[in-house]
Amino acid sequence: MFTGIVTDVGRVRAVRDTNRDRRLEVETAFDLTTVDIGASISHAGCCLTVVEKGEGWFAVEVSGETLSMTTLDEWKAGDPVNLERAARLGDELGGHIVSGHVDGVGEVISIESEGGSHRIQVRVPRPLHRLIAAKGSITMQGVSLTVNEVEDDVFGVNLIPHTWDVTTLGRLTVGSRVNLEIDMLARYLARWRETA
Repeated sequence: MFTGIVTDVGRVRAVRDTNRDRRLEVETAFDLTTVDIGASISHAGCCLTVVEKGEGWFAVEVSGETLSMTTLDEWKAGDPVNLERAARLGDELGGHIVSGHVDGVGEVISIESEGGSHRIQVRVPRPLHRLIAAKGSITMQGVSLTVNEVEDDVFGVNLIPHTWDVTTLGRLTVGSRVNLEIDMLARYLARWRETA
């Protein structure tokens, strides 16, 4: 479990296809002496397992399913990536409860400056759009955000200067694809309604 509060912007060091799927090596400022093999780390909102580590880097393996459902299939060496270590009991819950299971990929359709902030609109795939609510939570590229408004399959968020500056969201452009995880409560309520 995660909170959607990015604690490092790492950098993809290497990408290699393997017999099993794809291996990513990621450079990080994390103290890797405190990261065990098998630990979960959120990569732009996608929970991946550490399988190897070295001085200032760690490796993860990405399945074909994950590659097909996220933006990770587009990553190349040198790309920045939002990272968050798994939450521990007693940690501050600064964002919202995030599973690290990406629900779909959205597309940025507009970015506008508003004072010191940036207002971003994102088009989401159907039927995922039904699960996004104004003033609810959403995770975009691993960052916990509040939804400002929703109109059909487009939602808007407002990024304060801090979020714009210390995450990869400040690098977004119109047309960028973004990993999305809807609020966990909305996911379970929708499933309950389907089966009730």
